[in-house]
Amino acid sequence: MRVGLYPGTFDPVTLGHLDIIRRACSLVDKLVIGVAINRDKGPLFDLEERVAMIEAECAALSAQTGCEIVAHPFENLLISCAKDVGASIIIRGLRAVADFEYEYQMVGMNRQLDDTVETVFLMAEAQHQAIASKLVKEIARLDGDVSKFVPPAVHAALRSKLEK
Repeated sequence: MRVGLYPGTFDPVTLGHLDIIRRACSLVDKLVIGVAINRDKGPLFDLEERVAMIEAECAALSAQTGCEIVAHPFENLLISCAKDVGASIIIRGLRAVADFEYEYQMVGMNRQLDDTVETVFLMAEAQHQAIASKLVKEIARLDGDVSKFVPPAVHAALRSKLEK
């Protein structure tokens, strides 16, 4: 069984993330969505909320693609998480050249730590290349419409969270 790991904070999960997840499913039998516990970023949604959003949004996608998709919180090194879940492939989404520079460095470091784990880059579809969770949250905070960037349930969760 080929296992892939797609890591991120997913705060919140966007249509861009879901596009990468859908496409990654064609490469692996099982896709682990590594939900990073990154205390430095100060996420809007807590870990349980982010995991629940991913599970809800990926349930139909898993049934549709036949790929097992599971959410897995992690706080250790990415390469250690890959070992923990049995992943031989790390999936990374790219939106722009700036993403590549950072990701290129990460691949080099990860290869030094464990050269048996490959990294595969998937370019976001054109309509999703500008979507970033950080920008989605900012637009939502300023009462902008983010319905084009997130699934309906995530849109509702954002509105509810920001109304508090």
